[in-house]
Amino acid sequence: MGGSLRVAVLGAPGVGKTAIIRQFLFGDYPERHQPTDRPRLYRPAVLLDGAVYDLSIRDGDGAGPGQSPRVLEEWPDHKDWSLQDTDAFVLVYDICSPDSFDYVKALRQRIAETRPAGAPEAPILVVGNKRDRQRLRFGPRRALAALVRRGWRCGYLECSAKYNWHVLRLFRELLRCALVRARPAHPALRLQGALHPARCILM
Repeated sequence: MGGSLRVAVLGAPGVGKTAIIRQFLFGDYPERHQPTDRPRLYRPAVLLDGAVYDLSIRDGDGAGPGQSPRVLEEWPDHKDWSLQDTDAFVLVYDICSPDSFDYVKALRQRIAETRPAGAPEAPILVVGNKRDRQRLRFGPRRALAALVRRGWRCGYLECSAKYNWHVLRLFRELLRCALVRARPAHPALRLQGALHPARCILM
């Protein structure tokens, strides 16, 4: 017996949101970047401790290059998918781009501002992508992690969508946190695998 969870993967254009999702679901990586022209919704199932959970993974926030973050305006249908209804957030930035980190900072602030009073806090995981370009990063990992964890009170993790490094881990940590917060008495949850929307694939 499982349930359902809504996850939003947000970030500036070109940071690798779609690449992260595709690595998690299908184990592939697009060598050529194709900008996401509109938000997309993936509906996989995930097996956690013998229970199957239906996920709705929102890819992208709909902002074009050069646009500033305007979270509420970026949702095409507020009733269908809103900040208030999202169970967990993945905020992705490029470790080589300070502007993409500022974008994530603004997104996190808007999420905090729009959460209804008394509503359960949705876990936020800030993810630094493109770890394979470590030598070009704009700031030290420890300093950024400390800022996010202590100052923003969010989770922090770095990954490489290109080499599928820590991609599974980031979804495991996010989903574990979301489910534990939703059901505090639930035991520690372990991500056992992701299932293809059409057929069962154990990862």
